[in-house]
Amino acid sequence: MDITALLLSRLQFAFTVSFHIIFPSFTIGLAAWLTVLEALHLATGRPAYRLLFEFWLKIFAVAFGFGVVSGVVMAFEIGTNWSDFSRMTGPIQGVLLSYETFTAFALEAGFLGVLLFGRPKVAPWFYLLSTAMVALGTTLSAFWIMINNSWMQVPFGYVVENGMFAPNDWTKIIFNSVVWSRFPHMLLAAYLTGAFCVAAAGAWYLLRRTFIAEAKIMLRMGLYLAAVLVPVQLVFGHLNGEYVVRYQPAKMAAIEARWHNEQPASEVLLAWPDVANRRNLFAITLPPPLGSLIDSDSLDAAEVGLDSIPENDWPPVLIPFFTFRIMVGCGFLMLAVAWIGAYLSRKGRLARNRTLLWATFLSFPLPFIATLTGWFTAEVGRQPWVVYGVLRTANAMTPFLTTQTAMISLVVFCAIYTFIFAFGIYYIYRLLRAGPVGRLVQPPAAAFSNRPLSVVDEPDAASAALHVPGE
Repeated sequence: MDITALLLSRLQFAFTVSFHIIFPSFTIGLAAWLTVLEALHLATGRPAYRLLFEFWLKIFAVAFGFGVVSGVVMAFEIGTNWSDFSRMTGPIQGVLLSYETFTAFALEAGFLGVLLFGRPKVAPWFYLLSTAMVALGTTLSAFWIMINNSWMQVPFGYVVENGMFAPNDWTKIIFNSVVWSRFPHMLLAAYLTGAFCVAAAGAWYLLRRTFIAEAKIMLRMGLYLAAVLVPVQLVFGHLNGEYVVRYQPAKMAAIEARWHNEQPASEVLLAWPDVANRRNLFAITLPPPLGSLIDSDSLDAAEVGLDSIPENDWPPVLIPFFTFRIMVGCGFLMLAVAWIGAYLSRKGRLARNRTLLWATFLSFPLPFIATLTGWFTAEVGRQPWVVYGVLRTANAMTPFLTTQTAMISLVVFCAIYTFIFAFGIYYIYRLLRAGPVGRLVQPPAAAFSNRPLSVVDEPDAASAALHVPGE
């Protein structure tokens, strides 16, 4: 096996999946928020909710399109670079991806058309239902993908037949505890991404003194949601750590840069792992038993060190060690911004506190960084296995794939993705800069409703239509 072709194939998949994950992590949360906005508009009749819905719907459509396109590319990439993986795991992963198609894609494809073009043609209740179905579809997509990936992390419910992994218990594959700690963790990450992006947009408009009423709605709803969800996310993050301790000791040892078995264990906060000499340089370490308490919820648990694991089974230590700490650091920064912002909002001082507005605006990359670094921790920490403990990454690559072919593929992918996605991000920026402007007209579907739709000719009229107490 050509190790260079293997490395290039890994880099290519890492590059494409990193681009892809940005967009679902944004659109899953945004789809849920669109459902809330549409429900609030039907319940209150306030034009600002409708204006915000139409504004964020355009951004959602662009991001959703990029997420679908980048995800489809990865399916082809598995066939071109990882055909042995596809062949060996197809009886399980092919079925799971089919479930995603039959459930998530069917809902998204069917109801997104109603969402984008059907408001004048359907009753308001059905339009709200369509919004909720799109949100459900994005959630189901994440659900099946996380089942798929969780099986790669901790394989359950299979037997090996003729060199392939065949399912023998779907309940173990779908309902094992690993899925039900990892899926909520990913879903909460998506909701937090949407919440911080919405809040950051609201803070940006308030700093520019435009779209005041809509900005206050975005800021308050985003920060309130984040203030509730960040602590819950930290709990599920800890639950994810428990499965790593139990099933992937090499990954946990790398995350902690723990070189020797310890009982009870200390906890390395920051350091520079010196892999060659199996030690940590410039280490800031908490004394025992804090490592055992954090990793295993015990004051005297034994924690595994890397020197008790064969070196050819080690993951690259530096990447999971640092990405895990970046992820946790982003989580605590988000917690601080959300809690301080929610407190100031309750006191009626949020919109006038420019320091907090700038902090909220500048916080929008944090959930993206946390999602990416969390994904890097999980995927790089799983190496050298593509299916943990049973199939090595080197044995999953397409046979006879050459270094030249892999290099050409990587360069082409990087160039095309960078070109297209740069324009996509720029277009989303243009939409955000234009803001929630537009004219809300009476649609034919209003015949289904007893409450007439207000007409908004200018953004200032929409702002005046809504008063946010205390702000």
